[in-house]
Amino acid sequence: MHADLSACRETLADLVAFETISDRSNLDMIDYLADRLDHLGARVETHRDETGGKANLFATLGPDDAGGLVLSGHTDVVPVVGQAWTTDPFALTEHDGLLYGRGTCDMKGFIAACLVTAPRYVGARLTRPLHFAFTYDEEVGCFGAQALARTLSDQGVRPATAIIGEPTSMRVIEGHKGCHEYHTRFKGLAGHGSAPSRGVNAVEYAARYIARLIELQARLQDRAPADSRFVPPWSTINVGRIRGGSAANVIPEHAELDWDFRPVQDTDTAFVHDDLERYVNDVLRPAMRDVFDGADISTETIGAIDGLEPVPENAARDIVMALTGANKTDCVAFGTEAGIFQHLGMSAVVCGPGSIDQAHKADEFVALDQLSACLEMLDGLSHRMTR
Repeated sequence: MHADLSACRETLADLVAFETISDRSNLDMIDYLADRLDHLGARVETHRDETGGKANLFATLGPDDAGGLVLSGHTDVVPVVGQAWTTDPFALTEHDGLLYGRGTCDMKGFIAACLVTAPRYVGARLTRPLHFAFTYDEEVGCFGAQALARTLSDQGVRPATAIIGEPTSMRVIEGHKGCHEYHTRFKGLAGHGSAPSRGVNAVEYAARYIARLIELQARLQDRAPADSRFVPPWSTINVGRIRGGSAANVIPEHAELDWDFRPVQDTDTAFVHDDLERYVNDVLRPAMRDVFDGADISTETIGAIDGLEPVPENAARDIVMALTGANKTDCVAFGTEAGIFQHLGMSAVVCGPGSIDQAHKADEFVALDQLSACLEMLDGLSHRMTR
């Protein structure tokens, strides 16, 4: 086991104690992280969201130059309400080599490892900057990372590579699908069920919209890249919820639809959006307004997470493969903030301690040997960044 494992365990206990569920503030944890890094001489910036209740942290060690590498993790965790925990989710508990607590693997274990390893970078005389990016609201739409991306772009900060420490069991992940979540509303005209032609049935038009989504799903299969490594290899659409109507004999005036889209390539995003826009503008909305001028269909984007596209040249992937000794990489279905960094022009890779199979569940845990392996990787990185 790594020599710093005990210190990492203690730091993780501190982090787990911050109840940074996404609907709460993360400021206490951000202050803790900022204080730890500030004491090491890092150049620390915090950027609050528009509510003032949440913040991102961006800190830098080493020279004030362009390029460098980002170690990234999110500070928020999912709720524990309704889950049957056998331990206190916000008090770190150790048993048989496993550390239990909310966020232990997703993804405070990685953040703890970054903090514990940071002093090694201070004494390593870095030849290029090492950045720490700790964000808010990843679990509800990667809003913090998107805000951070805008901040870095506005400031002209251009790191070259990014390692996102989501729980991958220390496997090297070079690709994942994006995830776009939508809420579509249908406004019709109520009326008596005995005269359907005098009203605009919002549920009926929602059903026609769903039928179009199902049709697009089938067409997306034909667009799957020949070399796709995802399972399934094509972009997917899922209709998650529909709501509308009040009684069998009333024409429903309103309906709502929640659905998501997980693209394997950017061109599929444009394909789906353009098709739906034409279908609504040319077919559905005119038919609704033939009966009632106030009828409408509107779609709100709840969250849009960029996918991480596997690319032939990926410096971040190559660095992590060398550090971990991995001889292969994988792609995964779950989303991360990695695609946001990639879209900023960085090479990006996902690799961190713990298994995604434990994330979001009761009795979430990270194994001590996983933390030890992560510490070894970050140690190796400190040597590499002095070359």
